[in-house]
Amino acid sequence: MKKTVVFIFFSLLIGGNLVFSQEKPAYKNPALSVDARVQDLINRMTLEEKVGQLLCPLGWEMYDKKGGDVSHSAKFEETVKEKNIGMLWATFRADPWTQKTIENGLNPEMAAKAGNALQKYIIENTRLGIPIFLAEEAPHGHMAIGTTVFPTGIGQASAWNPDLLEQMAGAVGEELRLQGGHISYGPVLDLSRDHRWSRVEESYGEDPVLMGACAAAIVKGFGAGDLSREYSTVSTLKHFVAYGIPEGGHNGSAASVGERELREVFFPPFNAAIDAGALSVMSGYNSIDGIPCTSSHFLLTDVLRTEWGFRGFTVSDLGSIEGIRGSHRIAQNHRIAAELAVKAGLDVDLGGNAYVNLIESVKKGEVKEEVINIAVSRVLTLKFEMGLFENPYVNPEKAKKGVRTKDHVALARKTAQESVVLLENKNNLLPLGKNLKIAVIGPNADNVYNMLGDYTAPQEESNVVTVLEGIREKIGSQNALYAKGCYIRDTLNLNIEEAVANAKKSDVIVAVMGGSSARDFRTKYIETGAAVTSEEHISDMESGEGFDRATLDLLGKQMDLLKALKNTGKPLVVIYIQGRPLNMNWASENADALLTAWYPGQEGGSAIADILFGDYNPAGRLPISVARSVGQLPVHYNKRNPMGHNYVEVSSEPLYVFGYGKSYTDFEYGDLRLEKIADHTYSASVSVTNTGKYDGDEVVQLYVRNHFASVSQPNKQLRYFKRVHIKTGETKTLSFTLTESDFSIINAEMKRVVEPGSTFTIMVGNSSNSIKSEKVITAGS
Repeated sequence: MKKTVVFIFFSLLIGGNLVFSQEKPAYKNPALSVDARVQDLINRMTLEEKVGQLLCPLGWEMYDKKGGDVSHSAKFEETVKEKNIGMLWATFRADPWTQKTIENGLNPEMAAKAGNALQKYIIENTRLGIPIFLAEEAPHGHMAIGTTVFPTGIGQASAWNPDLLEQMAGAVGEELRLQGGHISYGPVLDLSRDHRWSRVEESYGEDPVLMGACAAAIVKGFGAGDLSREYSTVSTLKHFVAYGIPEGGHNGSAASVGERELREVFFPPFNAAIDAGALSVMSGYNSIDGIPCTSSHFLLTDVLRTEWGFRGFTVSDLGSIEGIRGSHRIAQNHRIAAELAVKAGLDVDLGGNAYVNLIESVKKGEVKEEVINIAVSRVLTLKFEMGLFENPYVNPEKAKKGVRTKDHVALARKTAQESVVLLENKNNLLPLGKNLKIAVIGPNADNVYNMLGDYTAPQEESNVVTVLEGIREKIGSQNALYAKGCYIRDTLNLNIEEAVANAKKSDVIVAVMGGSSARDFRTKYIETGAAVTSEEHISDMESGEGFDRATLDLLGKQMDLLKALKNTGKPLVVIYIQGRPLNMNWASENADALLTAWYPGQEGGSAIADILFGDYNPAGRLPISVARSVGQLPVHYNKRNPMGHNYVEVSSEPLYVFGYGKSYTDFEYGDLRLEKIADHTYSASVSVTNTGKYDGDEVVQLYVRNHFASVSQPNKQLRYFKRVHIKTGETKTLSFTLTESDFSIINAEMKRVVEPGSTFTIMVGNSSNSIKSEKVITAGS
């Protein structure tokens, strides 16, 4: 009897364990709350598995491509086994740094297959089967082969059209998700005041209000933080914070900025984007007041978490945790650097080589495991919200059909049209007639990659329209005579004589000059992907990450070419394709028409031709001032009082101011009307009439000046703007609502207040120095 009871007991025990082992773990049950699933999963994880979720190694070595097939690589198997990784970065990236080309890289269909292969392996060959996050660069299109390439950030900002940028981001997010990506790196919210810095092209200019509006729109386009949407992405804001004002213009150098200016100028764009739904924030390489941003508890915890309520995860820039030791010389080894970063509130290690040391740190008692748990929970929460545990795979056929569609190409053209800024149009030379013979000259007239900007993958040349091609589409090849004339930087390979000969045979010259961020396979790169200048090889590249400038002048023999063209006596249209506001002094004075198109993306040539021939009326406005001299920098419109005085050599005013841009038509402003709605709340309205000959867009800008305050204030500050289409002869009334925040300051006690009795001038106009109407009010009146 006793033996029988024992037998039955062990039978039940074994059977019970068998049943228990076959039950679905709670974290795999979609009926449970996300919080419950996260907690259950963390309770099951080893320390090594937890730390692995915080690692984000480089992804382009993680697949093998053989003909039309793609699979995970041995490198991926090794990395998963050794590091238990939770993310990969730039898996689909292609460029000279990754050594991935159109030939050996991934088209959209194969990218989707590669992503599926990685997911399948990690789900089926790891203990807990946690899907992997794939993070991709997406500042002006998904940085992958065969995608749609939009204008870079500085061009996007020149459109002054948040609604358009929301549409653009929606297209980018759709292309990224169709290929299996989840995290979109961008927008880049590095407010830029030093034009020597190599990454101005990625930013949205010099103003926090314009940048904040662009940022919020892009985040909304990426899904507004609702990861249940089919094409939502985890939008990663770059680079927190003040990364765009490095000492000497050197990328990654220290930023000299105080807390008040951080809160008034540099924080607001990030705050606006987080309010719009951004779920990831990347730290900057730079330091502020001696503290690296990557290990700043003030930035990563006090501001982001406590003050703003940010619920997503933070991530280092590539290698910036190691930089706490190697660049900033603060930590004596990478383990200490990792400890400083994670304790400060940095969740994810981009690169995946620093946080592996946290396993030892926890075991030694230097870092509490609860700190790791919190970081891991932030990552896992978003994986669950996105539904990756239920739907980790994508459909390659949909990627093949849904990336770079006709609609997305048309949107790229529209974005490029709206981003072009007309700076000069003497004697109304533009728009040009389509019956003219035109000399199309210059190093950027027919250069595919110089149209696209940094953080762009190789694209089929047939997918990109150059300026020459755009012009020939309008007037025919026989009426567009082309000569390169010179290169961007190279001073040896010239054909200025041919350019001049073509110019003399033409009615009008269109000279396309400027700069380049086009990487090539002879350029050297450091571990972070930044390019290195070299005397051994002179590429066109003079902008893009790592290419900081000491001057802003046109390089190579470009000025010689321009002067030779001017000497022909033919009407001269100069177009700058550029990543930063280069020196335009000569062109401003000598060109008959002058435009900047920044890096306009794949449809840039068509958009520029649309403007040259009047098929589109330009209305882009500068999001950043154009300096007369590098010695003026920083030269932004909203400097604090007292205002500067003129230099011995030049005016203190920029050549072209923030908000400036011309049109083919004219607009007349009525009187500004203010109506008080409540304390510190006013309705401001103004009527605008198109008095010219062309339908067109006007960008109405509202500025506020605080006359006196207890803390020095900007001379003026943009508060609101609206791009509006007005037909010729039509009048439209625009209204803005000013609220308490528009009249507030951060006082000496670092508190945001409206000071009683403060007097303000409310101004409307079409640029920061072209005010059409203004009114004075007193706060509280």
